[in-house]
Amino acid sequence: MAELVLKDISKRYGTHEVIRSLSLSINDGEFVVLVGPSGCGKSTLLRMIAGLEEISGGDLIIAGARANDISPQKRDTSMVFQSYALFPHMTVRENISFGPRVRGEPKEDTERRIGRAAEILNLKDYLDRKPGQLSGGQRQRVAMGRAIVRDPKVFLFDEPLSNLDAKLRIQMRTEIKALHQKLGTTIVYVTHDQIEAMTMADRIVVMNGGNIEQVGTPLELYDRPTNKFVAGFIGSPAMSFLDAQTEGAFAVLEDGSRLPISATGQNRYVTVGIRPECYQRDAAGPLSLLVEVVEPTGPEIHIFGKIAGADVRVVLRDRDLPRPGEKLRLSVPVEHVHLFDRESGVRLQAG
Repeated sequence: MAELVLKDISKRYGTHEVIRSLSLSINDGEFVVLVGPSGCGKSTLLRMIAGLEEISGGDLIIAGARANDISPQKRDTSMVFQSYALFPHMTVRENISFGPRVRGEPKEDTERRIGRAAEILNLKDYLDRKPGQLSGGQRQRVAMGRAIVRDPKVFLFDEPLSNLDAKLRIQMRTEIKALHQKLGTTIVYVTHDQIEAMTMADRIVVMNGGNIEQVGTPLELYDRPTNKFVAGFIGSPAMSFLDAQTEGAFAVLEDGSRLPISATGQNRYVTVGIRPECYQRDAAGPLSLLVEVVEPTGPEIHIFGKIAGADVRVVLRDRDLPRPGEKLRLSVPVEHVHLFDRESGVRLQAG
């Protein structure tokens, strides 16, 4: 296990800078997820940690030692890729043991580690099968087994679940989190799926345009996003946004609706953020929702519509289905109203 420290890390391709002086500390044994939209630099950052991309500037520290110039095979990291990258002509046992065999490690020690990995990943009954005889989830477990036998200081996962169907993704999320609890090894995990990030991480790093927008626990990011980008990216269904102007303890929307808020200290133009599950039906509520589409999911009703001309999604937990074209009166508890500066997108502190 190892602490991982990135100090002012940058990555350039010619004159194009894709990672900009990024600093991050990952604790020994911590599960950290890098999340963000496509092109934000998260996979590039992971590949720099692995040694598959050259670091243009800054320092990478693994277990107290500078690793910038250490070759990938000597960094004591192990990477699981988006594609399983298994040898189709080899058995599961041969795939898992490939690294130790190439490095000439003792056969007895290799067999012991294969047995341990197979037991952890429930692969003992599949060791003599070939990848073509396995399901997608089983193949991904074999790829993870190949990483485990290295007994690395740091596990690196690059969108390992994106090729699986929805049911398998949920199952593998649980299995990877259980694996971390068993091994206690430092994990850096890259995904574009914020649900994966929320359900698996000790801490989430939200990236955008080669920069870190916010670092925190899943609930910290969900409850107190530092800016509008994080607020809109974290959470599914996504937060809805309404333009308004504050007047004391109210946010006045563009249709004149007056939504109670915690006073910001001055009147200003803001963006109001409201999570879909925070709306409440209220006959005397200040908000008017024009219903456009209704989606009953079983435990919830998802309603698409407009408030003050803005597109919103509202999630209600009742059985009273509204009709398209109907208007619903809604309220939102003050503590669930997020305010962001309209120009900068930065979260505003109430009080």
